[in-house]
Formats: sequence, C-alpha cells, structure tokens
Amino acid sequence: MSYNILLCGVGGQGTVLASKLLAATAGGAGLTVHSAETIGMAQRGGPVTSHVRIGEDAYSPMIPKGSADLIIAFEPAEAVRSLDYLKSNGAVIVNEVCIKPVTESLQPTGYDGSEMIAYLKKRVSRLIVVNADTLCEEFGSVRFFNIAVLGVAAGAGLLDFSREEILSTIEKTVKKDFVEINKKAFLHGCEVGAEQKGVGEFPTESAKTALPQTENGDGEKTGAEERTAKKKPVPARRMTEEEAKLLLAVRKEVAEKKKK
Repeated sequence: MSYNILLCGVGGQGTVLASKLLAATAGGAGLTVHSAETIGMAQRGGPVTSHVRIGEDAYSPMIPKGSADLIIAFEPAEAVRSLDYLKSNGAVIVNEVCIKPVTESLQPTGYDGSEMIAYLKKRVSRLIVVNADTLCEEFGSVRFFNIAVLGVAAGAGLLDFSREEILSTIEKTVKKDFVEINKKAFLHGCEVGAEQKGVGEFPTESAKTALPQTENGDGEKTGAEERTAKKKPVPARRMTEEEAKLLLAVRKEVAEKKKK
C-alpha cells in the first residue's frame, strides 16, 4: 500500500519545506518515500505543488489523479485547483486565508476565498478548515504556518508518524536559531488538530502497516501495527462539470498573474 500526500500553495508560503519535512520523516522511519515539486512561477507568487508518496507501492514521485489520501492546501483557490487529485475518501486541510493575486488590486473581483471554502465544504466530506492568521498569532508571523499545519495533520491522525519523529526531523532540518519556535508551532498545530480527530484515522491500510513484517522469538509478527484487512482500491474520482468550470476560472486568474 502507499500513502499519498499533496501539498499546494503559493510561492513564499513554505510549501516545499513542509513536503521535505514529511519526506525526511518518512525516510527516517524506514519507509520508502518519493517526492517531487512543481514550482513554476513560485518566486512571483505563482502556484506551488508538492507530491509526497510513502510506501512500497509508490513507484513514481507524482501522485496520479484520484489517488491522494490527503491534501494540505495553504490557500483556498489552490485547494480547489488540486481537488481532482483527491481520492473519494480522502481528507483536505485548507487555510481559509486567501492570497490575493496582483490582478485583484488592478481590477477588484471581491475574491476573499470564501466561495472556494464553501465549494470545498460541498465536495469534501473530510475537511478541516484552519485560519493561518489565528493559528500563528502567538508566534508573530504566518511564516510558521507550514510547520503548524503539519501539526494539525498529525494531531488529527492524518499522518503515519509520531510527534516525536516529526520533532526530530525539525531539529535536524530547520536552522538552529528557529528550531524551538518551529517545534512550538508544530505542537500548537497538534493541539488544534486533535480537536478534529474524527476527520482523521483513514479507514484504509496505511503505508507504515504495509511494511514487511518479521517474526520475533515467539513466532509472532511484529511491526508498527498489525496489518488490517485488505481494502478494495478506491476508483479515481472524475471531475464534475461544475468543478471544471471553477478550476478554469482559477487557472485564468493564475494566467493573468503570470502576465504581470
């Protein structure tokens, strides 16, 4: 089995660092992991998408559409843009605070992310909506959202790693001067995520439980957890006409942004 996590946002939000932390934690836990980023116009505020695939059945770094177990979206419009990757029983964590494109200041459309959030609530049954400003308020900057949102995912039971494993990766990856505050941001996110525990705990077999099992001296299998019964593969989710129109509008907005 494999566990697929897609992270999406806008250049400058720390999406790539978050994906690297996940990949490093998976590797440190002895899991097979593949990752890739499509950053495009990230330095100019363009879309950023990171793919993290964990488990023996992940043969390529790119997540096929309809196969993501979890989408972590740093911006509402980017969540909608990436929705076609989500499997039918997948979960989405989304930041409700929008990043307005340059075109919005030139020709206001009233975009504030609320329509995107409303759309997600209609389409995604397992949805966690967080506010980056509120989540990071005590840390003085939304720059810590990329770490805090990983805490939300962990606290909600949407990651296959323990808190200690992720904290250890933070200590090894983040610059020394920022380790402690990032650890605090992560743990705060865990507290917020714990309040959404019912959204987590995927019913399908996880990447960690899918690892090869060995036998101890008593002939009993050992591992992170006992393997659960095999689940039938979830069919790819097709894009609806309404969703396609909404995605087209988002892409048009991004295209106008690139012209600037």
